[in-house]
Amino acid sequence: MQIFPKTLMILGSGELGKEIAITGQRLGCKVIACDRYEGAPAMQVADFSVVINMSERKKLLEAIREHKPDVVIPEIEALSVEALKDIEAEGINVIPTANATAITMNRDKIRSLASEKLGIKTAKYAYSSKKEELKSIAEDIKYPLLIKPVMSSSGKGQSLVKEVKDIDEAWDYAIKEARGDSKKVIIEEFIDFELEITLLTIRERDGTTKFCPPIGHEQINGDYQSSWQPQELKTEQLIEMKKIAKKITGELGGSGLFGVEFFIRTDDVIFSELSPRPHDTGLVTLISQNLSEFDLHIRAILGIPIPEIKCLAPSASRVILSNENLSNVSYVGIEEALKEIDTNLLLFGKPYAHKGRRMGVVLAKGNSINQAREKAEASAACIKLR
Repeated sequence: MQIFPKTLMILGSGELGKEIAITGQRLGCKVIACDRYEGAPAMQVADFSVVINMSERKKLLEAIREHKPDVVIPEIEALSVEALKDIEAEGINVIPTANATAITMNRDKIRSLASEKLGIKTAKYAYSSKKEELKSIAEDIKYPLLIKPVMSSSGKGQSLVKEVKDIDEAWDYAIKEARGDSKKVIIEEFIDFELEITLLTIRERDGTTKFCPPIGHEQINGDYQSSWQPQELKTEQLIEMKKIAKKITGELGGSGLFGVEFFIRTDDVIFSELSPRPHDTGLVTLISQNLSEFDLHIRAILGIPIPEIKCLAPSASRVILSNENLSNVSYVGIEEALKEIDTNLLLFGKPYAHKGRRMGVVLAKGNSINQAREKAEASAACIKLR
């Protein structure tokens, strides 16, 4: 029998970290929220907060050792994996593991694991650390193609390249937006897909694997715009996705929720990416499921039973983005946005905005996926920043 409270340290205090913090507190946990700036969303609800550059090994180690959490939950990629390995060796539980965090924070490592070690079907790809190599690599992969930093988030640094004249600009953008000091990019075949899918995959502490109903989603330049659940798939496609997700998360090990992304092209299931944490497209589960992705993540981490995962109704999400830079954010249109039945709004509480920054999300249920998406779209359009 477990004794609570447990102490959770969340590394990254954005909107996903905020929901993890709230969920943990509801189960009697104490939460320490860490980020590089004061007043980040999770800090607004946490028991304690720490402002720190998590990429600095020494400072991250000092913070973890000072607060002595039972569990460390990485929520971003920009952190020192060496520090995570150090504290894991000292007996602190890192979610899912320090090694899994190291592999999944870099596109080259997770792609190589999936394709080369596990034999999972992916887009054709190559790596380069020199701009001069890109043109010959592109000729092998064929246009159109994608150029991305090996380490970034939310689509930052990603370019769709349709012809050779665009390569230099794509390289410069990828290097500029890369996290850390990496000068390496991934060049990837552009998949002309019919659907993008997130399969939320849960590994419990005893190794049992469970799945949420599949989530369809829309991205622009690699950044999530909307998602919906459940996405209808052919039985064979869903079986193949579950097989792949179980295989790769089993290889990574540990416990918690993983966001496993796929492309569907005709009948092909193609592995895209994986995050070892709740996924932005999974925000829809806050309204669609009996247990949200955050509930599932915390339950799996703490060893709390997950008796059933079910979708309650066709549901959708739509992000609210800033169109300008704002130092003091306020909102109008909330009353208009929430006039429809089965519609909800999450404003993340980010203290400032820049163009394209995700500031909130609308969630809606409907009688069908189309109705839920239309409701979410209409409500999101009502919210204005100023």
